[in-house]
Amino acid sequence: MSLTSLIAAILLGYILGSIPFGVILTRAAGAGDLHSIGSGGTGATNVLRTGRKGLAAATLLLDLMKGVAVVALARAFWPGLEAIAGLAAVVGHCYPIWLRFRGGKGVATLMGVALGLSWQVGLAFALVWIGVLAITRISSAGGMSAAIAAPIVAQLLGYQLYAPALAAMALVVLWRHRDNIRRLLTGKEPRIGQKG
Repeated sequence: MSLTSLIAAILLGYILGSIPFGVILTRAAGAGDLHSIGSGGTGATNVLRTGRKGLAAATLLLDLMKGVAVVALARAFWPGLEAIAGLAAVVGHCYPIWLRFRGGKGVATLMGVALGLSWQVGLAFALVWIGVLAITRISSAGGMSAAIAAPIVAQLLGYQLYAPALAAMALVVLWRHRDNIRRLLTGKEPRIGQKG
């Protein structure tokens, strides 16, 4: 692994990961400025707060697919650096330079990265995310649980090379959810469909 390859993989991941699909779609649809809505994040959960379910679904899919794309491209051009590129994509989504580092919370992009690295890890991520969301009706709880599960599942399935990067991505996601964690601890985190 050369330094040039490492830098290229990181740049690819960050640039593609930082494409703010939520902002692009809501502006194109005239649905408002995401930074002035809800949490101010650029991800699907905040797009949903505009009341446009179709835009939220499209944002979720595009944020997920950019994670998959980063891993696929890195694997094609710099084999062995796909997990590092995936980490850069999650960081790019959460801290895009184009939006003064005010991005989303990284869950959908992390799922895309996990899916790109291993479909089994991606499937486990999705099942945990959906399962916890169905039980709690709390978006942040589902996303954080899935992020934590990803490196554990990777380790259990024998993807030891991916587990450290997935753990780092999970830490980024947890940091981005620190306000949600505080609200969860005080019982003030809103549930899906609940205002506030």
